[in-house]
Amino acid sequence: MCLAVPVRVERLLDNEMAVVGIGGLRKEISLALVDGVREGDYVILHVGYALTRLDPEEAERTLALFAELATRLDAREGTER
Repeated sequence: MCLAVPVRVERLLDNEMAVVGIGGLRKEISLALVDGVREGDYVILHVGYALTRLDPEEAERTLALFAELATRLDAREGTER
């Protein structure tokens, strides 16, 4: 299964690269496949490449769902022990 996730572009770098943030982590990714990305934009990230820009509201909704899922999974693991 492949997973692509929304991430926020925090800093643009040289050579079509950027630093993005998700869940407190920072990662350097390639923007070579997407034109016109600016700092503060959300992009869909898959295996180190931005695939497309994403509407900020949609990105926030998706990230909130991921956070809710993580919370539920953590709670479930706690009750199974």
